[in-house]
Amino acid sequence: MKPSKIILPIIVLSQFCCTSLWFAGNGVMGDLVSTFGLSESAVGHLTSAVQFGFIVGTLVFAILSISDLFSPSKVFFWCAVLGALFNLGMIWEGNGLASILSFRFFTGFFLAGIYPVGMKIAADYYEKGLGKSLGYLVGALVVGTAFPHLLKEMTHALSWKAVLMATSFLAVLGGALMVSLVPDGPFRKPGQKIHLLAFLKVFQNKTFRSAAFGYFGHMWELYTFWAFVPIILQTYMLVHPNVSFNIPLLSFIIIAIGGLACVLGGYVAEVLETKSVAFMALLFSCICCLISPLLFIQDSEVVFVAFLIFCGLVVIADSPLFSTLVAQNASPEIKGTALTIVNSIGFAITIISIQLLNEMRIWTSSNMVYMILALGPILGLMAMASKNKVHNAVTK
Repeated sequence: MKPSKIILPIIVLSQFCCTSLWFAGNGVMGDLVSTFGLSESAVGHLTSAVQFGFIVGTLVFAILSISDLFSPSKVFFWCAVLGALFNLGMIWEGNGLASILSFRFFTGFFLAGIYPVGMKIAADYYEKGLGKSLGYLVGALVVGTAFPHLLKEMTHALSWKAVLMATSFLAVLGGALMVSLVPDGPFRKPGQKIHLLAFLKVFQNKTFRSAAFGYFGHMWELYTFWAFVPIILQTYMLVHPNVSFNIPLLSFIIIAIGGLACVLGGYVAEVLETKSVAFMALLFSCICCLISPLLFIQDSEVVFVAFLIFCGLVVIADSPLFSTLVAQNASPEIKGTALTIVNSIGFAITIISIQLLNEMRIWTSSNMVYMILALGPILGLMAMASKNKVHNAVTK
């Protein structure tokens, strides 16, 4: 049975609306600091709180197999509503650092029922052409990631409270669209009971493990690159005092263009093998990390920005492809659990790489530090290549 043409656009729109909660705090971070008298060091804590909440949430959802036992659309809706309420909590005038951290943590927690569950819903509808479908889905997340940088250009026209209320409204709207217009997909096989160790059993499949490790290598560099794009642009300006960048606008472009790469990668995977396309994107991204120090010392800002835009394309192009491979190589009845646990581990890795690069920048002013981002892709490529060797040996 072929799904209705409106299904994928609704899933993508709902995903974008709801994941705006993820980065809403970033767009008004300065206002939160000044309004509630927070120290500047609180900025990093507020950013990490959402990530930690998401990691804890995905672990809970995976262990309890939430999206496999219950209707994914209903899980998506209720998580959107609860996430929106916690997002609105930051408007409370009695807030302090502890309460704001709690609100951001629980916003991240309920995002665990939105991002991976949205991919699960897409996988339940599109057994064929899943890479293309997830390309649109992850592309929506990428644009949402970039949106706070654009908000920095726009917030002079909106109060910070209006931004938070708008993102919460969008989240509820996205959840309502999903639950009312996207019923359970034709390829959904609901789980019958809770299997507390189901999230561990998925890794017994070598093909699944290869895809998951490739994804982990990709996540090592992805969010760290996104987090440091403004700093990378600022660093180039310091090295070349005659250069002046519009950092918020360029940061938005460099990150948001990755959404296009996700969509294009999905279409290319329709023609070529999904694993091969993911491998090539990860390889190009690895090369970018290794040669990045050379770009800081060349004088052309056009070349530098073009390089960062290319990085923005290849750093995310493989993400929906790895998710496709994960979904295709997991048992149907625990597909949601598999996607959720892989997301959980992947996002835990992002915190390690972000903190490591941040500490390395304290130790040294050398731009060689960005080469550390190549470590993840190298290990991911090794995991994928090792699986290919096993497969070739078996088929000979």
